[in-house]
Amino acid sequence: MKHLRATPDPRTVTGRGLHLSPLIQGTIGSLMIMLGSYAIGWLASVSPLNRYPLLIAIRTDYAGVIAGTVILTLGCWILFRAWLRLGQQLAGWPEGSLQVVRKAVWAWSAPMLLALPIFSRDVFAYIGQGRLVAAGQDPYVDGISTLNNWFQLGADITWAEDETPYGPLYLNVEYWVNQLVGSSPDASVLLYRLVAFLGVILCLIYVPKIAALHKVSGAKAAWISVANPLFLISFVASAHNDSLMVGLALAGTYYAATRRGVLGVVLIAASIGVKPITIVLLPFIGLLWAGPKASWGRKIRYWVYTVVLVAVIMAIIGWANGYGFGWLKVMLGTGTGAVTFAPLGAINMVLSGALATIGLPADWLLPILKLIGRLASVGLVLLLIFKGKSTHLVQRMALAFSALVVLSPIIQPWYILWLLPFFAVTGIRDDWQLLWVYFTTAFFIAFGAADQIFIWQFLSDLDPWVKHLSTGISWVMMAYLAFLDPRTKPLFAATLPAALRRSRTAAPRDPGVTKQ
Repeated sequence: MKHLRATPDPRTVTGRGLHLSPLIQGTIGSLMIMLGSYAIGWLASVSPLNRYPLLIAIRTDYAGVIAGTVILTLGCWILFRAWLRLGQQLAGWPEGSLQVVRKAVWAWSAPMLLALPIFSRDVFAYIGQGRLVAAGQDPYVDGISTLNNWFQLGADITWAEDETPYGPLYLNVEYWVNQLVGSSPDASVLLYRLVAFLGVILCLIYVPKIAALHKVSGAKAAWISVANPLFLISFVASAHNDSLMVGLALAGTYYAATRRGVLGVVLIAASIGVKPITIVLLPFIGLLWAGPKASWGRKIRYWVYTVVLVAVIMAIIGWANGYGFGWLKVMLGTGTGAVTFAPLGAINMVLSGALATIGLPADWLLPILKLIGRLASVGLVLLLIFKGKSTHLVQRMALAFSALVVLSPIIQPWYILWLLPFFAVTGIRDDWQLLWVYFTTAFFIAFGAADQIFIWQFLSDLDPWVKHLSTGISWVMMAYLAFLDPRTKPLFAATLPAALRRSRTAAPRDPGVTKQ
């Protein structure tokens, strides 16, 4: 598609001048995210850092909170711009591009390893679940509120009575972290972040490998997914365990696709052991293991191999930690709540409002929508298992995974990151598909930066205003990058009406950008 791609910098082709400008710019953005997190990131109330004079000064003062909000939000958009510029400068993805992308991932991640948790506070729930395991309780039955001081260790109140949604393997990780550092919230967060970063490294290794199997540029696939600023913020700064789940799933997919099926299934089982949602990948892993020209008899046989091997591995893990298949019961639960940017959540909001307007009860609506969504997603998954070209197996797997996410009433920003690597390795075109990645990434960065801001209760009157401030900065930055920045606006020109687009392309352009 026109206007989306820039001509490659000749220095890239020759391997000289490895695009230091975007790398440095992104590192500055990441440093700003780290610094801003010290003012508005999450800390447990019992953390010794709360008694550090500098943090007291910036976290308990109006000016400090406002400055932290501005610095963190601007840092997110500087990192976003650096990501866009890196993709522009590597357009054509010549030899050496992957090395540059890898450097970007390491450089942009490093400051976030030292940030306070932002965009989410789920990492503090991991601490509570580790305490449950250490206390001999069953996290698939008991909530973290059954232990003393759970709230002072930083977990959100929504975790108080909830069973853990994580797999038995990750419960072991939580137990090991507890045994290493006890209930120290700051040391625990650091260890969980290192575990999450291990998942990022796995993604960085296996995304290019799977992309090569599809004759897709590994550098481009890694840039779209792993170097993506939302990916790095959610999986490094937030320390989400989803990165380990995705990294193990990608590794398993690669080995299954290269006919090393036993290793592939073991890695997929490990992914399920982190978060059980990746159980949806199993039928496709069996098909990859069976090979592209397998008969139905061979496909069924390898499905049996896959299911039996995973069942044995999960049974051994469950027997070892004493929780059996409790994770399966939790996974099959319906869950609670809805968000308005999920399709089912939006439908629920509109219909609930309509029913309330005419005086009818609406409490029955969300359970019905959840059931419809679940049945529809199962139907789509079955269709994708049995229909489609064998050469499109990974793409079919990505679509099946997407069906589970999109047809759920709750979509968290990092759920999109479960899917992005699988689509990137099969090829994302430089047209509306890449634009969708840009806009989705931008939307969830803006949402996360404003949604998860820590403010002390005695500063609660600041709460709505700093969130509005963050949102306003995000809107201004998105408009600037799309319409004013001479370097990045050609990337978004395809979204303009045709007449306006023609008038823009008639104007002088950045010499580094041409129509393709």
